[in-house]
Amino acid sequence: MKYRRLGRAGVKVSEISLGSWLTYGGTVGEETAISCVHKAYELGINFFDTANVYMRGAAEVVLGKALKEYPRDSYFLATKGFWPMGEGPNDRGLSRKHIIEQCNASLKRLGVDYVDLWQCHRYDPETPIDETLRAIDDLISQGKVLYAGVSEWKAAQICDALHTADRLGLDRIVSNQPQYSMLERYIEPEIIPLCEKEGVGQVVFSPLAQGMLTGKYKRNAAFPEGSRAAHESTAKVVSRFFTDANFDRVEKLETFAQERGYSLASLALAWILRQPNVSSAIIGASRPDQVVENIKAIDITLSPEDIAQMDAILA
Repeated sequence: MKYRRLGRAGVKVSEISLGSWLTYGGTVGEETAISCVHKAYELGINFFDTANVYMRGAAEVVLGKALKEYPRDSYFLATKGFWPMGEGPNDRGLSRKHIIEQCNASLKRLGVDYVDLWQCHRYDPETPIDETLRAIDDLISQGKVLYAGVSEWKAAQICDALHTADRLGLDRIVSNQPQYSMLERYIEPEIIPLCEKEGVGQVVFSPLAQGMLTGKYKRNAAFPEGSRAAHESTAKVVSRFFTDANFDRVEKLETFAQERGYSLASLALAWILRQPNVSSAIIGASRPDQVVENIKAIDITLSPEDIAQMDAILA
């Protein structure tokens, strides 16, 4: 495994990380989920990402069980908060009340004394940014959280958070977790340049476009059994990639990968890791062998010519 700094922070995280969105505590059985986590750890992955809202806490419980046998200081554990966890008016958002309560609940479900990274799962326009940042800063002071991050924030929102933290002497955010893949590149024009300047690393999710960049979904063909597109609860997040233009791109990229002896998934992850502002790419795995396959991306070096050809295909 290879490791990178998380933004400007001194801590190092594996280039490939394992997430639990739409999988653990839900569509993937507990034993299989634990096997995936163990395989990832065995292969050198030290970064494991989850969130309180994933299966309403069930994903955190499963991940906590899987990591229990390992020394706490040997892995980097991240979770998030923002989305509703109840029906009450304060069971959501980034208020001080919700952040403190949900962080404590996550620690209990995960079975740990602290998380390495606590992330604001979305931006909350109803809560002053200083209230949010001060609450996380207090959790850091208490030793319950080591680093602060955000997910899917706009460039202006990230900039506001950084300047507010500097003005008030609070801990800065060190990471942003956006969606990023060859088929979803919205962070390139503004977010990456800002974050490169400010020392905020990208921890990207859906680097394989929900499985589209594995090549398993074929034009006008039935969905593979057990795939996200075949599950009613997860089909919507995948189907938005099912356009003729994307199928054209995937078919050409698959040929490009095969000519060089790579799988399409490994090529797609290597393309993500070409970006120096990316600290880690979060994969999802429903089988241990998927972890093994995806991790091969760290050994692929794309030449400028390769990237130019891929960009031409993606244009």
